[in-house]
Amino acid sequence: MEEIVAAAVILSGIALGNVWIVIAGFILFLILFAIGYVARHSFRGRTPHLARARENPVLGPLPEHAWENQAVFNPAAVYVGDRVHLLYRALGEDGISRVGYASSADGVHFDERLPHPVFIADIEHLLSKFRNPFTSPARSELRYNPALYASGGGWGGSEDPRAVEIEGVVYMTYSAFNGWESLRMMLTSLHADALLAKTWRWNKPVPLSPPGSIHKNWVLFPEKIHGKYAILHSVAPEVEVEYVDDLSRFERGEYIESHYDRTKGRPHHWDKWVRGTGAPPLKTSRGWLLFYHGMDPAHVHIGYNIGAMLLDLEEPTKILFRSSKPILTPDMPYENDWKPGVVYGSGAVIKDGTLFLYYGGGDKTVNVATAPLENFLRSLMHDEHAVLAPAV
Repeated sequence: MEEIVAAAVILSGIALGNVWIVIAGFILFLILFAIGYVARHSFRGRTPHLARARENPVLGPLPEHAWENQAVFNPAAVYVGDRVHLLYRALGEDGISRVGYASSADGVHFDERLPHPVFIADIEHLLSKFRNPFTSPARSELRYNPALYASGGGWGGSEDPRAVEIEGVVYMTYSAFNGWESLRMMLTSLHADALLAKTWRWNKPVPLSPPGSIHKNWVLFPEKIHGKYAILHSVAPEVEVEYVDDLSRFERGEYIESHYDRTKGRPHHWDKWVRGTGAPPLKTSRGWLLFYHGMDPAHVHIGYNIGAMLLDLEEPTKILFRSSKPILTPDMPYENDWKPGVVYGSGAVIKDGTLFLYYGGGDKTVNVATAPLENFLRSLMHDEHAVLAPAV
């Protein structure tokens, strides 16, 4: 743009035969070029300040609630009615994952938290069908046990919810245990007004993935793309999106065939293995901001790092930019307290120009890290190390 403005001034000077106008055009070019250069490169060579909240963990298990007295982690997040609403995974002594609720006006201090679950998957058939395969028949009761169950210490229920609000409806995806060889993606919804009123009239959950398969970490985009619902169901080896005219098709027994291979990340990078999508994409002026989880199998003590990528707004299977290093690694004590080496970013919102990333730490607590959105995006686009820094 600066070249066009300056060229117009220079050409005007030439046309009028006025050397002073030509000189002014060159000076204007240099000034505009310098301003543009500073704007484009001001984020090179320094790390933007993206900070974990000093209040972390913002949510933890409550001993007085049997259904969430072991762990609360991996929250979904939506911003509705000027409040941040978290739908978090909760585990009690029975090892069943349920969904709890908390909300905040500022995104950090959660002054509202319900004493009961707001969503419970149908688990009665599981209780009658399964017994603990790691114990003798005399000790076959299924219970919370992080040493036996890799999935946060739980063995069934509704795991790792994600949520978006589209046209007044809150859609929640979650992973449902359906047998030791099956982990299916499910979808349910309720009106945003019901969320605000705390009347938890969820629609009947429907499976998105086929039976007899293992799938996790599927998310909806928070608005329709080309007039269709968009479901992101894989980020490795490629970003895969299913476009759906009508979500009721899943009520008729249709499924999404997904091709996911976590070992097909970027060779020789921190995300050589891609564990899956984090929070649902956030729409920004630069593209869809997507968080994801990755690891290097050469460093097995870190199971989950968080990275970021920008996807094209019109063709979200196209990656525009991608973080060269993790933006968050499990460095803090509360990220290693229960299951070491896990930060799991499953919820994110934009509020007043600030990015809020909500994540599970060590499969036990809910935490948040924030950043000025534009700073974060510029750093990501310039391939700077946009790391979420420990609080000081």
